Order: sequence, then structure tokens, then C-alpha cells
Amino acid sequence: MKYFVIGDEDTVLGFGMVGVDGRVAGDVAEAEAAFDAATADPDVGILVVTERAAELIRPRVDRYLFSDTFPLIVEIPDRSGRMTGRPTIRETVNSAIGIKLG
Repeated sequence: MKYFVIGDEDTVLGFGMVGVDGRVAGDVAEAEAAFDAATADPDVGILVVTERAAELIRPRVDRYLFSDTFPLIVEIPDRSGRMTGRPTIRETVNSAIGIKLG
């Protein structure tokens, strides 16, 4: 199982330094192409997408988030920080497991 990252240049470069393939997505067309490439590769099990890149193609991302289809999609903040209104990782985990971790 492989990881794949979609996001801004810094995020893709950072993940690339530890061996994770990825694509820069600065507009809708680039985000769609990157998402298509990642979801077409049967070896990609975890798709890391920055929040801003995910917003470019939100309907497509949400279809995967709310299904049992692989790859698993994990949204992360980009170099600019967390987007307003987006839950923190802790809040997401608390919601997913139904208890408050802290």
C-alpha cells in the first residue's frame, strides 16, 4: 500500500522528501487530474490532500470520504494553516470514536 499526496508545492515537496509520490494542485484542473491519478492506482491506499486542494474538488472528495472505497482520504492543513471552520485532527478523532480524548 502506498501513500499519495495532493496539495501545494511545499506539502508535495515535504512528503516527497520521505518517499511519498504526489502532485501539486493549484487549480481545479490540476486537482482533478491528481485525484484521478491517485484513485486509478490500485496501490494507493492512503491519499493525503491539503484542505485547500480538497476544497477545489469538494464533491469528488466527499464521495470518497463517505464511502467504503479505497483509498482512504486524509485532509491536512497546508503551509498557510488550518482553514477557518475546519475541525482539528483531535476533533475529527473524537467525533469518529465517540469519546473525548482531551
